[in-house]
Amino acid sequence: MTSTGLSTVALGLKANWRQFALLVLINAFVGGMVGIERTVVPLIGSEEFGITSTTLVVSFIVSFGVVKALANLVSGQLADKWGRKRVLVLGWLAALPVPFMIVWAPSWAWVVAANGLLGISQGLAWSMTVIMKIDLVGPKARGLAVGLNEFAGYVAVGVTAFLTGYLAARYGLRPVPIYLGVAYAIIGTTLSVLLVRDTREHLRLELASHPREASKLGFRDVFALTSWRDRNLFAASQAGLVNNLNDGMSWGIFPLFFAAHGLAVERIGMLKAIYPATWGVLQIVTGPLSDRWGRKGLIVAGMWVQAAALFLTAATANFGWWFLASLLLGLGTAMVYPSLIAAVSDASHPSWRARALSVYRFWRDLGYAIGALCAGIIADLFGLAWAIATVAALTFASGALVALIMHNTVTPAQN
Repeated sequence: MTSTGLSTVALGLKANWRQFALLVLINAFVGGMVGIERTVVPLIGSEEFGITSTTLVVSFIVSFGVVKALANLVSGQLADKWGRKRVLVLGWLAALPVPFMIVWAPSWAWVVAANGLLGISQGLAWSMTVIMKIDLVGPKARGLAVGLNEFAGYVAVGVTAFLTGYLAARYGLRPVPIYLGVAYAIIGTTLSVLLVRDTREHLRLELASHPREASKLGFRDVFALTSWRDRNLFAASQAGLVNNLNDGMSWGIFPLFFAAHGLAVERIGMLKAIYPATWGVLQIVTGPLSDRWGRKGLIVAGMWVQAAALFLTAATANFGWWFLASLLLGLGTAMVYPSLIAAVSDASHPSWRARALSVYRFWRDLGYAIGALCAGIIADLFGLAWAIATVAALTFASGALVALIMHNTVTPAQN
C-alpha cells in the first residue's frame, strides 16, 4: 500500500493477496538459504576438513543459533522503529556473502563465520516475513498467515536439502551444491528492494480498532511477559526452544548418524529433505486448524509426535524406518510451529506484538545452539543414538509442560 491514509488500507488476505503472495515467495528464498546447509555442510566438516569431534562439527549450528536468536531479539524493535521493509532488506544484505564464504572456505572457521551472517539474515528476514503477513491479514487469520509463511520457508528448506544432496552425489560437496544459495540470495534481495511495501499502515489500522492498553510497555516488560510472567507466553517460549533444540540436533547429528550406518549422501539428502518438506506442506492445514480448534492441543500432540519420531530414529538402523520417522517428525513440527507463533500473537497486544514475537523467536532459535552443542557433547561421550534419544525425552517433557500450564487460545473471531 502506498497511501498513508487508513481509509485506503484494509486488513485481510483477500484485500492484500498480492503483497501476501510476494512475501510467501520471498520467504521461500529465505528458507532455501538454510536448506543449502542441511545436507552438505556437516559432511564438509567431517569429510573435507577431517573433523572427528561431533561437537566441533556442529559448531556452525551453534554460531547460527546464537546469532539468529540475538537478531530475532532486536528485529521487533527495529521493525517498529525503522519499518518492516528496511529490516527485511537488511536481512538479505547480510545473506549475500554466505554462499561465497562456504564455497571458498579454506578452514572450518570460515564456515562458522558464514553461519553467523546467515543467523543475522534469518533473524531479520524471516521475522519480517512473519510479522508483515500478520499485519496484512489482521486478527482473524493469524494461523493461516503463519502456516502459509512457514509452508513456503520449510518446503524450500526440504527441496533445497534434496537438491544439494543430489548435486553433491554427482559433483562433490563443493562448490556446485552451494551455487543454489547464490541464486536465492540475489533473487530474494532484488524482490525485497523493488517490490515489497511496508505494512505499518495495516498495523495502525488494527490498533485503531483495538482496545488501548492502560500503560505503554517497555522492552523489558515485554521480555519478562514473554519469557516467564505470562503463562501462555512462557509455555510457548519454552516449547519453541525445545522444538528448535531438536531441529538443531537433527541438522547436525542426523547426517553423521546416517553416514555412520553406511548411507550414501544422496539418500541422506532424501531423509534430510522429507522432514522439512512434510513440515512445510502440512502447515497449510495445521495453521488454519489452529484458528478453528485453538493452539494448545496441536502444540502438545505435535511435541509428542516429534518425540516418538526421534525415539524411532535412534532405535532403528534401516532406511525405511528412518523415512517413516522423518515423516512423523515433519508432521509433529507442522502441528507445533504455526500454532506457537499464533499463540504468541493471540496473547500479545498489537502495540507490542512485534516485540513479543521477537522475544519468542529469540528463545525459540536459541534452541538451535543449545540443541547442537548438547547433542554434540552427548554424541562424543556416549554415541550419536544416545544424543538423539536424549533430545526425544526432552521434547516429550516440553509437551507435557504445555499441557499443564497453557490455557487454550482462540482468535477474536471465535469469541
